[in-house]
This record gives sequence, C-alpha cells and structure tokens, in this order.
Amino acid sequence: MSSAAATLIWIAIGIVGLFILLWFFPITLWFQALISGVRVSLIQLVLMRWRKVPPSTIVMAMVTGTKAGLTLDVNALEAHYLAKGNVTKVVNALISADKANIPLDFKMAAAIDLAGRDVFEAVQMSVNPRVINTPPVSAVAKDGIQLIAKARVTVRANIKQLVGGAGEETVLARVGEGIVSSIGSSNSHKSVLENPDYISKVVLEKGLDSGTAFEILSIDIADIDVGKNIGAVLQMDQANADKNIAQARAEERRAMAVALEQEMKAAAQEARAKVILAEAEIPLAMAEAFRKGNIGIMDYYRMKNIQADTDMREQIAK
Repeated sequence: MSSAAATLIWIAIGIVGLFILLWFFPITLWFQALISGVRVSLIQLVLMRWRKVPPSTIVMAMVTGTKAGLTLDVNALEAHYLAKGNVTKVVNALISADKANIPLDFKMAAAIDLAGRDVFEAVQMSVNPRVINTPPVSAVAKDGIQLIAKARVTVRANIKQLVGGAGEETVLARVGEGIVSSIGSSNSHKSVLENPDYISKVVLEKGLDSGTAFEILSIDIADIDVGKNIGAVLQMDQANADKNIAQARAEERRAMAVALEQEMKAAAQEARAKVILAEAEIPLAMAEAFRKGNIGIMDYYRMKNIQADTDMREQIAK
C-alpha cells in the first residue's frame, strides 16, 4: 500500500472520528449558546443525548427565551420535554405573555401544556379575543310565540382556569340556557324583538363563564326570527285531546246503555217465558177444577167470552 493511499485512509478515519466526536460533544451548539448568553455546559449537552433529549431543542428554546428577556432553567426545560411536553410552544407562550403583560410563569405554562391545551394559542386568545357563534336557540315567550335567536359570544382565554376549566361546549350550552330563560321570562315576544339587548344583559348578569377556561366579554344577539305560535298549537292539541276523551266517554256510556238494554231484553224474554209457562198450566188447572166441581160449564163459557172480548180489543188497538 502506497503512502498516499494510507494518508487518505487516515484522513477518512479522522473525518469520521470528528463527526462522531461532534455528535457526542456538540461543540457548535455549545458555542452558539455561549455567544447568545446562555449558560449551559458541554457535559450537560452530552448528558442530554444520553437521556434522549435533543440538545438543539433545549438550547434553541433557551436562546429564544433569553433574547426575549426571560430567565429559564435548562433542567426545567429538559424535564418538561421528558414529560412529553412541547418545549417550543411553552417558551413562545411565555414570550407572548411577557410582551402582553399577562402574568404567566413557566410552571403554569408547563401545566397547561401537559393538560393537553395549546398554551400558545391560549395566550394569543387572551390578547386577541375570539368570537364564537352559537347555534340557533329556540325559546317561547309567555304569550306563546316561539323565537329563534342566534348570538355571537366574544371570549378570551382565562389563563388561571385553563387547567381543569370547562371548554367551549360548556360556554355555548350556558349561553343557550340563558337565552331560553330570558326569552321565557318575557311577557310578550314583541318586547324581545324591540329590545334584543335585554337578552344580552340578562345573560351576562348570570356569570356564565364561572368555572370555564374562558372569560365572556360580550354577548351580542345577531339574529332573531319568529317561529310558530306554540301557545295556539298547544291549545289545539289540548282541544283535540279533550275531544278524544269526550268521545271515549260517550262511547263508554253508549256501550253501557247497549249492555243495559240487552239485560232488559233478556229479563223481558225471561218474564215472557214464565208467563207462557203459567198460561200453559191454565188448561190443566181448569181440568182439575172441572173434575173437582169447583167451576161449572157456564163459568167456563163466561171466561171464554171475556177472553174473546179481550183479544178483540187488542186487535182494534193494534
């Protein structure tokens, strides 16, 4: 092997070794932190690699925060990264909060981030409030007229309530409940249409943002439409129900009358049968009377004449 080839091999080995050395000992990153005013040792950067923490992420976050006037702790940033937090978003949120004079420390920002909320977006929402449009809310005034209202809710993030506070759905539900309550307490739908700001005042006085991650700044009624006459519909339904009940009771009375008539007919047929049976015994009784001499032949003919006279009168009456 020639000396030139051996030299090239040693140069290649040296370059590979230099890359390995620079990977284990990020001198460039350490020098960048040093000239940026961030105090972090080379040993800390090496230990970050052993702990599977990217040194570039921690150093860049430290540099960004230091240049913005923040005082950050390397160990705290590294611990937040190991806890599956987003170090970059936390530092950006701290910078935005500091510039906007919003009280926010690293501990609170890290807790918000680990709770699953976007801490940087929350700070931006505190600076620039957001408008939430409610779905159509239907309510009925005391005069029975249905009103359909839409509202715009202006909110900003409540930093102190982001951890454990209710979300946007709760705010919308409470605002909808407040709209229904305020419209329902109005004597007439016309008064609501004339003064829609009455709804906003009533709803705002209820403190609907209590226990939520937002602070309600204003509630503006965007649109109110007149719906059905619910009172008239309910009265018609009640009238139909009363009619059906009356028909059912009448049908019950008719059925009872029919049953009573059938019972009377049965009783009459039974009485008629008894009369027929009694009449059938008359000839036997007369024969027995003839044998015993209790009646004579003239008595028999007088009875027949009376019977014929009675039959004639019944025929004339018919």
